[in-house]
Amino acid sequence: MALKKSPNPVGLAVAAAEEALRHVDPDQPSAALPHLREAQDHLTRAIDEAMAAAVLAEGSTIRTAGVLAGLSENAVGPRLARTTALSAYAATDGGRVTASGVERARYDLEEGRHRQAEPDTAPRPMRFRARRDT
Repeated sequence: MALKKSPNPVGLAVAAAEEALRHVDPDQPSAALPHLREAQDHLTRAIDEAMAAAVLAEGSTIRTAGVLAGLSENAVGPRLARTTALSAYAATDGGRVTASGVERARYDLEEGRHRQAEPDTAPRPMRFRARRDT
């Protein structure tokens, strides 16, 4: 079971992170910060895309992918919803991908109907929302 051949999103994100790191001068910390932040954003994207590939193409579970990435199971679903491979399978409007969404994506992939987001589509950044106002 293989994903539709397109530029590998993990490879693209890693290459972009490497490019950002090339501009870092450790002797100029203030100037390095924007490049370090850019590299971090690209690495986060690479982790998210790798988790999506693991659960979709390799048959891993959401929990296992989270453990391998050093994340809790609850943190994985929203991150999968930002990926090119699984964003179309989010349970709510870009909210999170659940186990049933992964199963549907696997089925669609086997049937040749897998829906995949365009790789150029930039994911919405995740934002912190307080649970209460206290």
